Amino acid sequence: MRVAGAAKLVVAVAVFLLTFYVISQVFEIKMDASLGNLFATKPPRYKCGISKACPEKHFAFKMASGAANVVGPKICLEDNVLMSGVKNNVGRGINVALANGKNNYFNVAPFIEFLKAIQDGTIVLMGTYDDGATKLNDEARRLIAELGSTSITNLGFRDNWVFCGGKGIKTKSPFEQHIKNNKDTNKYEGWPEVVEMEGCIPQKQD
Repeated sequence: MRVAGAAKLVVAVAVFLLTFYVISQVFEIKMDASLGNLFATKPPRYKCGISKACPEKHFAFKMASGAANVVGPKICLEDNVLMSGVKNNVGRGINVALANGKNNYFNVAPFIEFLKAIQDGTIVLMGTYDDGATKLNDEARRLIAELGSTSITNLGFRDNWVFCGGKGIKTKSPFEQHIKNNKDTNKYEGWPEVVEMEGCIPQKQD
């Protein structure tokens, strides 16, 4: 009987020690995870939510075309949302935002009234919503092409398009995205998927 009692005691002690070890290991893992979360460095946030910081003397921008005829385009420059559905300052067609390329002065205005009046050195950001091509005539397309666009001549009914150029630009802009309206590849019924673009615009130099 004494042997049996001693054996039970040994088993009980062994179970206790094993349980204590398992609990301590779980607690240690949770503590490590908690401390890791506490001291973990949050990833940096860059202006307009772009993927990397812009160099000095550059403006950060991010923009997206509209989604079908439901969600309007969004244009952000230097962490300022210039146009969006939330701001209630977008409409069907081509939406345009202007910014002085030197001192970061913003102006949001209707498209057609400003094409001829845009001053040299002005940054021009454009995004389509629903249909941006139907009301474009040859003169309007030419004026936009002079801002650095290469796709404006091919912009068609319900295409999605975003563009960032400038008045007085000497070359074609590298900041342009265009998706054709194609019933075989459209993401939405009657419209292609949203196009997005981000980048860093060099400031105007005297």
